[in-house]
Amino acid sequence: MATTIPIAKKCLAELIGTFWLVLGGCGSAVLAANFPYDNAAVNPLGLGFLGVALAFGLTLLTMVYAIGPISGCHINPAVSFGQWAGGRFKGSHLLPYIVSQVVGGVLAGGVIKLVASGRPGFVLAGSNPLATNGFGLHSPGGYGFVAALVIEVVLSCFFLLIIMGATHHLAPTGFAGVAIGLALTLIHLISIPVTNTSVNPARSTGVALWVGGAATEQLWLFWLAPIVGALIGGWIYRNLLTTEVTST
Repeated sequence: MATTIPIAKKCLAELIGTFWLVLGGCGSAVLAANFPYDNAAVNPLGLGFLGVALAFGLTLLTMVYAIGPISGCHINPAVSFGQWAGGRFKGSHLLPYIVSQVVGGVLAGGVIKLVASGRPGFVLAGSNPLATNGFGLHSPGGYGFVAALVIEVVLSCFFLLIIMGATHHLAPTGFAGVAIGLALTLIHLISIPVTNTSVNPARSTGVALWVGGAATEQLWLFWLAPIVGALIGGWIYRNLLTTEVTST
């Protein structure tokens, strides 16, 4: 007999999962992307773009198996909206899920800042301090607003298509986490130079609130674009690719 999991436990799982995603992904970017810190141009030991992309993918992959059976492992407001658009998630659960995700992200951002501040000479400087997202002067590659908007919408759309397909009841059992984790890795490999990669409003908010300034001024884009893209992806999968049972 199936057991109904209380919404409070689901929300706690989402908080923990989002904390891990931001800590592992943004933490690797801040603490380990360049090393040694005083010779970043050579960077013999730093993770670089590839390592940060893998870190984000691995955090999601591990949490899919850790909390997926509890909450579905959205750990991303855009994914929650996309799952709702795809008919797999109750609209009444959107707000508590999203609040939990944002809280988890902000807590992780605080931990990253605390740890990073333990190194002498650390300052919140540069175009993307604490691995914040941005466009224009705050894009790692100097990409403008339109490029940032397009890449975040398109990648978020495909992310939802992959999530919906990998978790379909006809998909191979037990491999969803691998496909979804690799998808997030690929997304980062594509878009780190453009926006520092968001596709997740909670990830963006979690570090931006600790930085302030332009990071928070541009934050609206990293809510709008991922959610719009996810809604499109969920709708496409549900209405054009397969038949889904609606959750109300």
